[in-house]
Amino acid sequence: MFNLAIFSQLHILLTPRFPSGSRIPQQETRPVAIPAPFALPLRISFSTHRPCLWRRAMAAPLFPLRQTVRPRLWTLRTLATVLSPTSDPQVPNTFTAESNKTLKSGKNRKQIPNPRTTKMTVDQDWMSVYPAAAPFKPSAVPLPVRMGYPVEKGVPPAKEGNLELLKIPNFLHLTPVAIKKHCAVLKDFCTDWPSALDSDEKCEKHFPIEIETADYVSAGPSIYNPKARIVTLKVRLSSLNLDDHAKKKFIKLVGERYCKNTDLLTITTDRCPLRRQNYDYAMYLLTVLYHESWKTEDWEKKKTEADMEEYIWEKSRSEENILNTLLQIKASEKTSGVTEEELLGSEEIKNYKKSVVALKNEGDTENNLFQYKEAVKKLLNLT
Repeated sequence: MFNLAIFSQLHILLTPRFPSGSRIPQQETRPVAIPAPFALPLRISFSTHRPCLWRRAMAAPLFPLRQTVRPRLWTLRTLATVLSPTSDPQVPNTFTAESNKTLKSGKNRKQIPNPRTTKMTVDQDWMSVYPAAAPFKPSAVPLPVRMGYPVEKGVPPAKEGNLELLKIPNFLHLTPVAIKKHCAVLKDFCTDWPSALDSDEKCEKHFPIEIETADYVSAGPSIYNPKARIVTLKVRLSSLNLDDHAKKKFIKLVGERYCKNTDLLTITTDRCPLRRQNYDYAMYLLTVLYHESWKTEDWEKKKTEADMEEYIWEKSRSEENILNTLLQIKASEKTSGVTEEELLGSEEIKNYKKSVVALKNEGDTENNLFQYKEAVKKLLNLT
């Protein structure tokens, strides 16, 4: 048992002795706390048995120890030897006894149940195991799944405690049977496909606008992909109600978004953060372009033949000149009763018109020059 005699002995051992008449050095007179390894046995050994005696008896020895004494190496060893509970047979080690008692009794131990895969039957309903999207659970998947980097040229790690299987999304909830059941439930809320739309041509005729979007599946902290907001609108220009002036102005406004070979207009929107916003913006652009192309400004009425986007045969100088030439030829031949409509409907005039338009719009290629020469020879009866 602890008594005051031990503290008296400790106080004598820990107090440094100086010769009579000497002064205590100033650097030694600073507060020093008891080191942590020696404070713990004191708290465990004495505060448990006699807390009142501990507060009264320890106050006097610890005060000079903390205020005036800096323990030396041999002093600390003496403190550890005297106060250590392992060397004192009268002070029991309560922590070791309690821990051993807990381990021997086994009251705090939890029995680990067997995994769920050992209880699964072959004909079990898989939708009850994975009814919705969820991370991979090794105890609920009766498959020998392995994933990860093989160590020392071995096999990849098993599914138990495998973090690689938790990082990636899985489709265990989208089995063919689950998809079939979902479709059967959603069938009551769907309508039948229109019987009149039995071909792609009819669908394109009644629904000329085509919208394209893309969904992305990736492994990451978020399932959101910035590319999923992009919306592409496609429509054929022939399906829009446009006259010649509106069509040319529409093509001039859209620029490179229109393909002349396929007659297809493509509008891609990605300015807005959401897909729905980009879809609304694409439809807005198509509406504005359509109504703007029908407007005729004052300066458009002053356009000359050189300002046109392409060469037009009707009411052109070439048409006027060829008609005057043919009428003079017919007049010299004393052929009366020939009108301009009859001349424009002749095969020679049509071939000449086609060759002139190709030469003006496509350029003076070898083929266009040859077609123009042959048309002029037939028109003037030079063959």
